[in-house]
Amino acid sequence: MKTFNWGHKIGLLYTAFVVGMLFMAYKSSQQKFDLVQTDYYAAELKYQEVIDASERSKALGGNLIVKFEKDSVKILLPVLFNGSKVKGKLHLYYPADQQQDQHLDFETVNGAVAFKSLGQKKGHYKIKLDLLHSGIAYYYEQKIEL
Repeated sequence: MKTFNWGHKIGLLYTAFVVGMLFMAYKSSQQKFDLVQTDYYAAELKYQEVIDASERSKALGGNLIVKFEKDSVKILLPVLFNGSKVKGKLHLYYPADQQQDQHLDFETVNGAVAFKSLGQKKGHYKIKLDLLHSGIAYYYEQKIEL
């Protein structure tokens, strides 16, 4: 019977390295990557509108107030929007999983928007809020933790 010498050890080391690399290649091919937007090129061309709406929001002053209740989240708009008709789109963005994103079209007069948070994963979310008030667009973005 032959002894286990340094040549065998080098062979085992190289074999372990190859097996490890093949395992890592397999695991990385199984990883799921979600794009922020599927039509990101078209969205990039329209992004100047978002920048302008965001600047108008900053000029107004006031921030969104986010209140967490049992199974819902309530967003209070700045005081300027109270008592007037506001249309908007809410996008609750979860960076880790596109399946957890939520979209909501709404119309409000009282300056508040509520949506259910049941079934949402715990973690970092970003509220993206597009508003239309008297024909003028406004945009708010705020990070929250559910």
